Amino acid sequence: MVTATPTKLMEWQDLLGRTKPVADRTISYGDSPLNVVDLWLPKGKPPFKVVLMLHGGCWENSVADRTIMNWIADDLRHRGIAVWNVEYGGVDSGGGYPGTYQDVTKAADLLTRDGANYGLDTRRVPVIGHSAGGHLALWLSNRAALPANSPFRSAHMFVPVAAISQGGIPDLRMIAGLPDHACGDASAKAMAGAPSANRREIYAETSPPEMVQGRVPQFLVNGDLDRVAPPAFAHDYAGKVRAKGGRVQVDIIPATGHAELIAPETPAWKRQVSLIRSAIGR
Repeated sequence: MVTATPTKLMEWQDLLGRTKPVADRTISYGDSPLNVVDLWLPKGKPPFKVVLMLHGGCWENSVADRTIMNWIADDLRHRGIAVWNVEYGGVDSGGGYPGTYQDVTKAADLLTRDGANYGLDTRRVPVIGHSAGGHLALWLSNRAALPANSPFRSAHMFVPVAAISQGGIPDLRMIAGLPDHACGDASAKAMAGAPSANRREIYAETSPPEMVQGRVPQFLVNGDLDRVAPPAFAHDYAGKVRAKGGRVQVDIIPATGHAELIAPETPAWKRQVSLIRSAIGR
């Protein structure tokens, strides 16, 4: 009898222990030290196609910051694609509702308003986010469908050409009901908003499967062995979104966990690069 060899998943130190690439410049979009964007610029003559990137870390700055995305940002830079890598205030840094969403809104809209000044082509910009950042990427894809009086709308509103969730955690109501999840019950509840009396309204404003669906196509890339965002998360989300008329595609990558999704040498990242190239028209 032949026993299958268990798949060895990437540990975080396998990624974070490498020499970390450095962005070309850092741009402020607000008063907080966390209100910054790292800009990664390719060699060559601008304007450059660009991707908006959002890190994960359970919506907590103490868990992760934007530099966890540096290796894939550098990979895109070498492929001739610029990256707008966003930092934002998490639930442990004065964020949550509405602060985290306001930060992401400001950073994204700055790209729309001033991107050309940085040598960027902002006509077809996808947004990509890992884990909790996947939630925020999908949220951005539906932001234009929020009511006209929403505080998260603006005159220079960023509307992505596509949203790519890398092992995202998009359903805040579901996560709030899973106290044993890696991100914990507290983070999800803080993201959904405080007063229980207003919870339904806030979920409809912040949790992508409960939002009015926009026209932006959504792509969920998940690892089949991911314990943080298992395939069931993606399939459950996709079912809810399709029922509301949203456009969503699920790709489950074999022999893949959570860290592999943001490691540039993996099949998971190769698939995401293909999605990015298709979105920007290259």
